[in-house]
Amino acid sequence: MKYRNLGKWGLKLSEVALGSWVTDLAGTEAEKTALETVNRAFDLGVNFFDCADAYSGGAAERFFGKALAQHARNEFVVSSKVFFPMGPGANDWGLSRKHIVEQLDKTLKNMKLDYIDLYFCHRFDPTTPIEETMQVLSDMVAAGKILYYGVSEWSPVQITEALAIVRENHLRPLSVIQPQYNMADRYIEGEIMGICEKNGVGIVPFSPLAQGLLTGKYRKGQPLPAGSRATWQADKQINNLLTDDNLDKVEALLKVADGLGIPLSVLALAWILRKKEISSVITGASRPSQLEANVAASGYTIPDDALAEIERILDYHPFVRRIG
Repeated sequence: MKYRNLGKWGLKLSEVALGSWVTDLAGTEAEKTALETVNRAFDLGVNFFDCADAYSGGAAERFFGKALAQHARNEFVVSSKVFFPMGPGANDWGLSRKHIVEQLDKTLKNMKLDYIDLYFCHRFDPTTPIEETMQVLSDMVAAGKILYYGVSEWSPVQITEALAIVRENHLRPLSVIQPQYNMADRYIEGEIMGICEKNGVGIVPFSPLAQGLLTGKYRKGQPLPAGSRATWQADKQINNLLTDDNLDKVEALLKVADGLGIPLSVLALAWILRKKEISSVITGASRPSQLEANVAASGYTIPDDALAEIERILDYHPFVRRIG
């Protein structure tokens, strides 16, 4: 496993991270497999584990609290997020001082930790001034409850404003962002990646395999694989990606991966890690073997001729999309 700094900061993250489960696994056979996956992650050198308070109403945090308790605190970096509703009350969501302070305490309790390494604003809150949000996050760093903070799906303008507020008010720095980034969604290359490079902000993207599109399991003209995300995911994110154009690109990318002797998933992850601005890539894995395959991307360098062919296949043109 290779490690990279979090932007310009001193924290070292494994190039491949493990994301949390969004379903409640407590008391199931799946929980046993998930625990085995986390333990295997440590064996493979993974030190970064990502979560969020909203995943299964706190169940994902409690799972990680149980799984990580088997390991020394200095051996791992763990993150969580705040924004989405965690109850029916008017203040049970968002990025107000009240909600962040209260929810952070719940996260620490769920994970059985004294502090969170990375803490993200899951989405932008238009009902709360950015000044309020940046101030309370800075205060939580000063209080020792979090070490580094950042944002997830925020627009370039929102990120720029947040960075300006931090500078003007001499707050603890905004150190990291967690956007979506993969071969099928490269919007951060337009502005956000440059903003982060200029300000030393680390980037730890989620959905690097585009909901499974870039694993090669979904093929044009073939039925959906039994039990795959496309057969049960309620929001149909993956189904919306299964267009003829995307599936044609997958077929072409599979030929590139086959020529290099690696799985398409490894090619897709290594393609993200080709960018020096990326600090770590957050992957999902429901069993140890999936994680083992993903970890193979760490340290893998895609040859220049293959990179050129990938660019031809993707035929990327900068665009603007709705954030979040």
